[in-house]
Amino acid sequence: MLTFDILEYQERLRRTKARMEKQGVEVLLITDPANMNYISGYDAWSFYVHQMLIVIIDEPQPIWIGRLMDENGAKATTWMYDENIMSYPDYYVNSEVYHPMQFIGDILNEIGHGNRRIGVEMDQYYFSAKAYMTLLQKLPNATFIDATSLVNWVRIVKSDQELEFMRRAGQISERAMTAGIQAMHTGSRENDAAAAIYYELIKGTEEFGGDYPSIVPMIPTGENTSTPHLTWSDRYFEEGNAVIIELSGCYERYHAPLARTISIGHASDRLYRLNEIVQEGIENVLSRAKPGIYLEELEEAWRESTRKYGIEKESRLGYAMGLNYPPDWGEHTASIRKGDKTVLEPNMTFHFIPGLWFDADGIEMSESFVVTDQGAELLTNYTRDLIVTSPYHFPDNSQGIIS
Repeated sequence: MLTFDILEYQERLRRTKARMEKQGVEVLLITDPANMNYISGYDAWSFYVHQMLIVIIDEPQPIWIGRLMDENGAKATTWMYDENIMSYPDYYVNSEVYHPMQFIGDILNEIGHGNRRIGVEMDQYYFSAKAYMTLLQKLPNATFIDATSLVNWVRIVKSDQELEFMRRAGQISERAMTAGIQAMHTGSRENDAAAAIYYELIKGTEEFGGDYPSIVPMIPTGENTSTPHLTWSDRYFEEGNAVIIELSGCYERYHAPLARTISIGHASDRLYRLNEIVQEGIENVLSRAKPGIYLEELEEAWRESTRKYGIEKESRLGYAMGLNYPPDWGEHTASIRKGDKTVLEPNMTFHFIPGLWFDADGIEMSESFVVTDQGAELLTNYTRDLIVTSPYHFPDNSQGIIS
């Protein structure tokens, strides 16, 4: 059931160990499920309980430790030997007496690593304060090091197969976007659009199916377009509603996010004007994206376009993304914003979000792209025109409303 060739996993492990050595980490405790997947292949909806991948700098294979009922899933989806798959009994789950980190601490002591320099992913969703305190108690002779983004930075440059998965995710994004737009007309509900989107996200194409995305579709409507992170309700669409859709297809846990702005029935002059400003900024940024430049130079390209209109964007312009699990498809490393000195390299991938949000309205168009020697390659192919649909009928794709 391996998603990638075993040699690719071993190369990922080698690069992880090289970064561990640079940061002075001898034992790395990985609890981020995306990082676990990246190095081991492990893929299951088991991240709601404590689990861990242990990378020891002088051992050839990692060790997976998780819940007993997930042990066979680890054996099925990882490339390690079965003896490197360990599990704790179920009385450790959701207990006020026992904690899985007690079990893990005991294992580390037993195999002789309780006094080493141990890196932990301190600032991520799946590693709790109690988990850390328990490890401190169990491993009093260890030196703990913050290794929050160690593996994340290894992931930032994608392999050719990873890029192919993201291109497939991009095709799914296109289909889901069209389905959501076609479900939006006066009298339909926001949740109808969400249902149409989800159907296409999972259905995928005739050649490949879809996976569950790490973030649900965002569908703020009307005045709610002033904020980017509202989902949907059972309210009805009305003529004149502006709607923002942000979604992502997902294939083998790899994403290609896409956002577009739609107006039902007719669009305001203000929305048309905002669209023109955003379009200009998008073209200016994408034309600069190439290997060797700093990420902050892309943000400056955006400001060159928008400052003459008196518009400032407080939030970052985008971020590295690709492989992930809920609640986020971002990689938590490089951001397109002022001060980020990350140098662009071929096969880096970003979600570029030139969204503008004001007191009572907003607009969002986004693109996912990969850095190539020739510049930015878009992972989706979807019109960036402001999409105006019929208030009572589905948009007619033959007339170029949706491409």
